[in-house]
Amino acid sequence: MTDFGDIINAIGDLGPFQKWLVLMLSLANFLTAFPMFGQLFMVLDVPHHCKTSWIYAISPNLTEEQQLNLTIPRNTQGSYEECLMYTPVNWDIDSVIEYGLNVTKTCQEGWVYSSEQNPTLVTQFDLVCDRKELNDISQSIYMLGLLLGAVVFGSLSDRIGRRPIILLSMLIMGAFGVGAAFAPNFYVYIVLRCLVGAAVSGIFIGILALGTEWVGVPYRSHAVMVTHCCFSIGQMVLAGLAYGVHNWRLLQIAGSAPVFCLFFYIWVLPESARWLMTKEKVKEAKKLLQKAASVNRRTISPELLDQLTPEKKVKSGNILDLFLKKRLRNVTLVMAYVWFVNSLVYYGLSLNVGSFGLDIYLTQLVFGAVEIPARFGCIFLLQWFGRKKCQGVFLLLGGAMCLIITRIPKDLPVVVTTLAVIGKFAIAASFSISYVYSAELFPTIIRQTGVGLCSMSSRVGGIISPLISLLDKYHPAIPMAIFGSTPVTAGILCFLLPETRGKELQDHTEEAKESQCFH
Repeated sequence: MTDFGDIINAIGDLGPFQKWLVLMLSLANFLTAFPMFGQLFMVLDVPHHCKTSWIYAISPNLTEEQQLNLTIPRNTQGSYEECLMYTPVNWDIDSVIEYGLNVTKTCQEGWVYSSEQNPTLVTQFDLVCDRKELNDISQSIYMLGLLLGAVVFGSLSDRIGRRPIILLSMLIMGAFGVGAAFAPNFYVYIVLRCLVGAAVSGIFIGILALGTEWVGVPYRSHAVMVTHCCFSIGQMVLAGLAYGVHNWRLLQIAGSAPVFCLFFYIWVLPESARWLMTKEKVKEAKKLLQKAASVNRRTISPELLDQLTPEKKVKSGNILDLFLKKRLRNVTLVMAYVWFVNSLVYYGLSLNVGSFGLDIYLTQLVFGAVEIPARFGCIFLLQWFGRKKCQGVFLLLGGAMCLIITRIPKDLPVVVTTLAVIGKFAIAASFSISYVYSAELFPTIIRQTGVGLCSMSSRVGGIISPLISLLDKYHPAIPMAIFGSTPVTAGILCFLLPETRGKELQDHTEEAKESQCFH
């Protein structure tokens, strides 16, 4: 029996076939940026005040300015309160004008928004005052969708294949994404967004599996980084799209419908030949490999193909192995925390892009652009300095930037945004490194289990991240202090992990027990 890696080497590690595949996967990843961050531009702050039409029953000829002066209190800055109104009374208008009103209460009949304001989620579903928290809650439910998608589609990907999972996930993302534009209320919108999140997770899983299983070992990290960079480019394009389309329903359609332009993937997206072999579909795998070799202008000798037989099933490890063996337990706990922190801070910064004081569209553009050198640079930094140092230093840098932001006055938005951009750069780099580092730390027989557990931890961080933003009502510095302190502790813990640069991958837990030690 020949090794499957020899077959990939024979057809070419990164020939035209793999390049076209990476391009197709990158286009799909590019489109996932909108469902991930598009809602940020649908919930921008809108001037509003309580609806106080009750006073027109007393005096229908009041001007709008007179109505507001009589029924809406002013705050310390002299502008009208957005969430308070004077309690309605049964007086005549002369008494109201002479004595004035002084008892306040929260808005009872809804809110009034500027007539020039384009429809947004805020104005459509009244996401203001005591309902403002629904926005952060909806983002957490979207992250819950990512978690559910990882569980469901991860299992299905191993069962029915990578190709059908990508195609199904793209269909779900497009259909429910467009459907969300016609949601009759915010709760239906939240449910549809949760389903879209599950589909996005399915696309991520399929892309990672299909890309790494077709590309040769020397170029696997390159393929992963290219797809990651296309996600970052998608964030940059999102800024321009949101700047040009202000109606939230049109923006939702414009960001979701383009996935249907990739319908031709049904005919051109290949299945993983490696997966086909694990399912004993040898004939299909050989046919696909010959096609790939033809596209790459290579030939595979019939003798080499004949040696290709289904992989022998090896007894796999289970999740208990990660915790019963001391050294593996330490590695698992540290890496799970690293993934948790990466997701917590990455989405914490990304979902608060509008709170740093500068134009949200420009900040989103910069946030997307800074990820490209962060991810590409990791390819070289990992070779020069190793996994442990890079992972630890980037976490410490990201955490330090967030902690410094807590000490910067809000009237210095350029400084705050610059620090946030550096923090986003560091966390994006740390996120990419964790994919490579985790795969090398866990032995082969429990690698998928270990990385899967870390991914689950990451999704939990994503769910919690929007909720942490709600703590700013107690003190504005609390969210950023959490986003800063957690990566600092994770960065310190990383230096206790073993270095894996230049070392062979371990296959069994016994090897890990002997060689993986904290130092």
